[in-house]
Amino acid sequence: MTAVLLDRRSERDLLNRLLEGVRTGQSRALVVRGDAGVGKTTLLEYLLGRSADCRVVRATGVQAEMELAFAGLHQVCAPMLDQLALLPDAQKGAVSTAFGLSAGSPPDRFLVGMAVLGMFAEAARERPLVCVVDDAQWLDRASAQVLGFVARRLLAESVAIVFAVRESTTGREHSEVPELDGLAEVLVTGLPDEDARALLLSEHRGPVDERVLERVLAETQGNPLALLELPRGFTPTELAGGFGLSGRGRLPRQIEKSYRRQIAALPVETRQLLLVAAAEPVGDPVLMWRAGERLGVGVEAAAPAAAAGLVDFGDRVRFRHPLVRSAIYRAAPPESRRATHLALAQVTDPDADPDRRAWHNAQAAAEPDEDVAFELEGSAGRAQARGGLAAAAAFLERATELTPDPRQRGQRALAAARAKHLAGLPDSSLRLLSVAKASSLAELQRAEVDLLRARIAFTMNRGGEVSSLLLKAAAQLEPLDLRLARDTYLDASMAAWFAAHLASGGDMREVGEAVRNAPVPPRPSTADLLLDALALRFTEGYVAAAPSLKRALRVFRDRGPSGNEGLSVPWFTYIAVAALLADDETYDVLSMRYLQLARDAGALALLPLALTARISWHTFAGELNVAASLLEEQKVVLGETVLPVASYGTMLLPAWQGREAETLELIEAAFEENTRRGEGTGVICCGWMKALLCNGVGKYDEALTAARQATDPPVEIGMPTWASLVELVTAAVRVRQPALAAQAFQRLSPLTRASGTDWALGMEARCRGLLSGGQAAESAYREAIERLGRTGIRGELARAHLVYGEWLRRERRRSDAHEQLRTAHEMFSEMGAEGFARRAARELGATGATARKRNVETCNELTAQEMQIVRLVREGLSNPEIASRLFLSPRTIEWHMSRIFTKLNITSRRQLRR
Repeated sequence: MTAVLLDRRSERDLLNRLLEGVRTGQSRALVVRGDAGVGKTTLLEYLLGRSADCRVVRATGVQAEMELAFAGLHQVCAPMLDQLALLPDAQKGAVSTAFGLSAGSPPDRFLVGMAVLGMFAEAARERPLVCVVDDAQWLDRASAQVLGFVARRLLAESVAIVFAVRESTTGREHSEVPELDGLAEVLVTGLPDEDARALLLSEHRGPVDERVLERVLAETQGNPLALLELPRGFTPTELAGGFGLSGRGRLPRQIEKSYRRQIAALPVETRQLLLVAAAEPVGDPVLMWRAGERLGVGVEAAAPAAAAGLVDFGDRVRFRHPLVRSAIYRAAPPESRRATHLALAQVTDPDADPDRRAWHNAQAAAEPDEDVAFELEGSAGRAQARGGLAAAAAFLERATELTPDPRQRGQRALAAARAKHLAGLPDSSLRLLSVAKASSLAELQRAEVDLLRARIAFTMNRGGEVSSLLLKAAAQLEPLDLRLARDTYLDASMAAWFAAHLASGGDMREVGEAVRNAPVPPRPSTADLLLDALALRFTEGYVAAAPSLKRALRVFRDRGPSGNEGLSVPWFTYIAVAALLADDETYDVLSMRYLQLARDAGALALLPLALTARISWHTFAGELNVAASLLEEQKVVLGETVLPVASYGTMLLPAWQGREAETLELIEAAFEENTRRGEGTGVICCGWMKALLCNGVGKYDEALTAARQATDPPVEIGMPTWASLVELVTAAVRVRQPALAAQAFQRLSPLTRASGTDWALGMEARCRGLLSGGQAAESAYREAIERLGRTGIRGELARAHLVYGEWLRRERRRSDAHEQLRTAHEMFSEMGAEGFARRAARELGATGATARKRNVETCNELTAQEMQIVRLVREGLSNPEIASRLFLSPRTIEWHMSRIFTKLNITSRRQLRR
């Protein structure tokens, strides 16, 4: 079909340049987007045809496998599994578990991503590697996430990954594949009219009525496949006179209709064999022939389909186009589909591939069948263990439909609803809850239905009246399941915290009083310690509750969740308490554990908040590039769901980076959205972020206004409150309002002293320095630097150096000021906090010194990522260990190391450590 490449010169040139780069040691990733039939697959074939000197791996997304975690990735990696032995043990174990090669805990998807990155790099050592993935819109989510992760981290491995994505599909809720966002793209559009006409006439000799021709050209919009396929199946009379060309419809459906005409002309046995091939999603010819044999179809049935060019029967069954598969499947009557799936289930190995066998059995069932439902329930458990919550939910949903017993059906519907909720599918979860509620449920299970409804409301809203819904559910559960009731009170506590001053019923005090009046379990768990501490905080205040909060946090950090609690633990509550206490070590540990747990489980309902916590940590730690990477992941996750945006990290990172226009736009949008939802904590955070930004860029009047708005609400909500007070002190001092600054400090000091950590006391000392003079100010600044230097909060440490340097300059101690300001400027520049860096540079200029300009293009300067690598080398990490830490391949680290050696004019790691 080379004629389809008419007017594809620019796309071919792009692919040729991609190959040239890969052959010279670079890596490339490209997404080829376009409508069905526009020529994406042909462009991939063009690329592969010019990759004879490269190692090639290819895969195709299969709509029937979208719910099977890592199914698409297995297609890509199967030819490279010989590289597994070269990977670190943790990565090897993650891949083995993901592909079902060994049993184990749910694999960390970042570990799987690092493993695949390493496999690609190793496979490309001898010759360049070209990986093409067609129909990427039908990849399962886990595979898409991993391949997108790998594609973003390719640099110097001699690897090319090219994805073809159909723009219009009913296979996903969205036409895009958000996991591939940010990669280089090329949009393939229809052919120009002249080329489209030439292609149509070249393929259809004989008379074609001009009106028919114009109509075909208009309806196909230059789509090559449509130009070739749409007129097929019509008689010469129809083409010559225009008969049979019906009204305009969606192009893929028109093309599919054309395929159906061709399929209908084939012998019955051939159509049956094609249906088997269409229902067997991985293209395994052995399974296809065995299933065909059970259906009484012989090998001779393949010849007419092959002669028609619809299917290639080789080492793998490949259709001419994905629409051929869907046309075959949709054209078959339901009873034929069921018989086909039954045959496939019978020939699928129950030990090697139990989940696909269960799915085929489920598709074969025409009526409720407990045996099949039970089999699906087992598949759901295996899917969830492998991090496939969406797959588990799909299995459980189908199991519900096939369950004959009403009581059992209700229980399975409730289980499916839980899985759908955690998978980030609230609408499906609510529909299944309706099924559960209409079934014969016990009283406890009916209460659990109401609880899940409240939790879904919390996930979708996080403000307003959600806490009152959870309080009601907790009271309902008290006489039925005290443990679950107290867990629900903990959810209500978190909901009340989010709602803050905008709560419409169920505010923090009301929740606290309800908890203190609730029954106490005979054996309190770690969650009970936290719940009681929060109740004390909500009723008696933070200072009174601080010792209890510290104890609860310490016990949870040391012991972790009890039994199999896992995702049922309100992790974000613990992390919020760690932030309230300014306990940086515990914040770091718990946020990392929570994110790993949510990723491993594929829990999209929890992942946005888990990522928010981790983005915030890396931002506080001055690791802004890592925070930015996680923020991109959060955008992908939110693009996959209908969940509300978790705006805290989205605002915090650019505020620290000093990106003024972008941050202000985000803050304005977040303020409106949080106000609408009744999420008071979000509203307060908007003020905090704006004050932080404006203090960073030196707009102190605006910072003061924002900080006052953040601290006006009559609630204390932890970090957003005390961090806003810090910004208020800073701004008020700069605009010469000492009384206002002192008043804010009086509110701040009890909170920081109750926390008692170096982070809290370091911030207090910095504020005390701003309010003091003479020796007292210097002592306070030195204390702030000493205390914050013992924490991982590098951003606030740099600010301490900055304000100390500013004070020293005003004291005319130019040399001392120069030292502090130089340190601040270098720290801010290295972490990418450009607003604060510019402020430090201005202060340095006022001392007579010049801030060193950072230019990543000059040979004697290191980029931020290269600086990270240098620090990790100095810690004694090897290249593979650094690669794992930075989510890059060892080959890319080798490439960076060569650049670092050149820039620093050194030749060994030993010199680098010096």
